[in-house]
Amino acid sequence: MRFDTLRHVCWTPIWNADHSGIGLEHVVLTTGSADSTLLAIDEDGEPFRLTYRLAWDHHGLLRRAELRTHKGAEQRRLLLRVDAGRWTDHRGEPLHGLDGCTDIDIWPTPLTNSFPIWRSALQIGERREFRMAWVAAPGLTVEARAQAYTRQEEHLFVFESLDETGFKASLAVDNDGLVVDYPGLFRRVALRR
Repeated sequence: MRFDTLRHVCWTPIWNADHSGIGLEHVVLTTGSADSTLLAIDEDGEPFRLTYRLAWDHHGLLRRAELRTHKGAEQRRLLLRVDAGRWTDHRGEPLHGLDGCTDIDIWPTPLTNSFPIWRSALQIGERREFRMAWVAAPGLTVEARAQAYTRQEEHLFVFESLDETGFKASLAVDNDGLVVDYPGLFRRVALRR
């Protein structure tokens, strides 16, 4: 996906039933990067902050992901680099468990759901599986996970987590493939243009 100008996108987290709609993610997108800050209340009732910066090359392939979290007195940092499906940590040490992952999926943000949508150019009715580097905040753990996307309509995709959870969600997206509504988890905030 190419953004010829800066694009600002905001989502409200709604996954925590006790604090639904409290919090905000603000992402600034450019042609080769995403810079985001998310404030939310975790399921344990504690507030946390996630910041991340992603950089991809002119082919739209992720090259670098830098994430930081703050929850209570605890701060965590994760730096990942990827080149041709080979992932390394901040020391340049290989992360062989992530070999072959095509992209990153960060919880909790709907932005990273756009990456497979952008790159796959699925036709209506087409389904494709992906191996993703799944990062969970605020702990910043990372593991490989299998996922699938099916394009149901022009602006509607079904996301499937291909693990024991069997999680599925219908994602409404805009003309740029950015999530507008992620039922039960995120709702896009309308911004003036």
